[in-house]
Parts: sequence; structure tokens; C-alpha cells
Amino acid sequence: MAEKKSALGFGFIPEETNHHFLVFIPKTKDGNITIYERFDWHNNSDVQKIDESRDRAKAQISKHKWKLIEETLKLEFNNRLKQHNTIVGRWKLGQVPVERLLGKEMLLLVWAIEDSDPSVIPIAIRNWLGLTPEERWWLFTMTNASTGGLYDKKGWRKAIRYALSENPIEEKNKQASLFETLFENKLKD
Repeated sequence: MAEKKSALGFGFIPEETNHHFLVFIPKTKDGNITIYERFDWHNNSDVQKIDESRDRAKAQISKHKWKLIEETLKLEFNNRLKQHNTIVGRWKLGQVPVERLLGKEMLLLVWAIEDSDPSVIPIAIRNWLGLTPEERWWLFTMTNASTGGLYDKKGWRKAIRYALSENPIEEKNKQASLFETLFENKLKD
């Protein structure tokens, strides 16, 4: 059996690419989780310095909401990392790097719940899990192109929230129903 690939956080391998997402989980009980998209990695440092001119803050959510999604993210990502023979990750206080494609998927879920009531988060999780990774990447790309900044909470970003968190769907045809709802909501904006 081949040796498992070493990775930082969730699947991030700096020797392969510098593009990653960095999740900052503060030590304070009531602090907010902030997620950055980054294109540089400083190998000589345990703590990455955020450069506001290059690193892009993409989302910020409360620790309460994060706690409601972190286990789902961990399980989903680690199952995929195992398939690629990569060491699994875990969430910890401080900075946690996330491989770029997994980071796109994570942000899609975070964007769906950032302004929603916590009671709808289980619906958002179920709908998010119903999407394939490729569908998540596509939705991230479309959303990020127009409303990917920390405070861009309109247009696609709003449609993602409605599609994932306010759309309880039946198990059959879940992706078709989700995409129909997403585009209907986008047309309303």
C-alpha cells in the first residue's frame, strides 16, 4: 500500500500549489470564524500573516453557526481525502488551511448560512450534501465572480442562501429542484 500523502489542514499541500483557503478560528468563545482565499504560503512560519492587499476575506460567520457545520465539513472532506490517499484533517483553534477545491465547497455552504436563521442550517447541509463536488465548484465560481467578497451579500450570494437553506427538497430529483430554485431566485433579484 502506498504511503499516505502528507497535507496541512484539509488536503492542502504547499509543494503542489500555493492557492488555498485559510480558516481562522479564534480562541475567544464569541469570536467570528473568518475565511480567506490566499495565493501565497509562507513555509517558514507556523502562523500565516494575512496580507489584506493580496489575501481576500470571503466570509465571516459566528462560532455558533460554524459549530453547526464543522462536523459535516470534516466528514465530507476526510472521506474525499481518504479516497485520494491523503492524511485527513481536523478543525483546531487558530489557522486551518483548506485545499482550494474543498475550500470552494466549504465557502458555498458558509455563504448559504451566513445570514440565515440557525434553525435552517440542517436543511442547507442536506441540500449541500445533495450536490456533487462539481456542482458545488460551479456554484462557487458563479457566485464568486459577482459577489465573492466579504460584504457582497446580494445577487448570487442571496440566491445561494435561498436555494440551499430555504428550499426543503424531496430526496428524489434533489439537484434538479435545487438548480431550478436557484435560478428562479436569481431572476427575482
